[in-house]
Amino acid sequence: MSMVILYWGLYLSQLFLSLAMILAFFRLIRGPRAQDRIVGLDALYMTAILLFLTFDIRSGTTIYFEAALIISLLGPISSIALAKFLMRGEIIE
Repeated sequence: MSMVILYWGLYLSQLFLSLAMILAFFRLIRGPRAQDRIVGLDALYMTAILLFLTFDIRSGTTIYFEAALIISLLGPISSIALAKFLMRGEIIE
């Protein structure tokens, strides 16, 4: 019984995370301002991390965990670089 609950819980979470990724991608493409696009990018990489972790739980391998780890390391760096570019017009001082 608990395996059935785990299966359906992971399936529904992957479905809702995919929907959240679609909505975040829509905000990334169609955001009225650049700040909205950065927030869409943040939401996109955070939901990608969670989706990879649910894939990892479902498959039982560690490859998805490593991909989620790489995204979690590079995602905030890109957001910081974009915010710095919006504030100053340059990334490297």
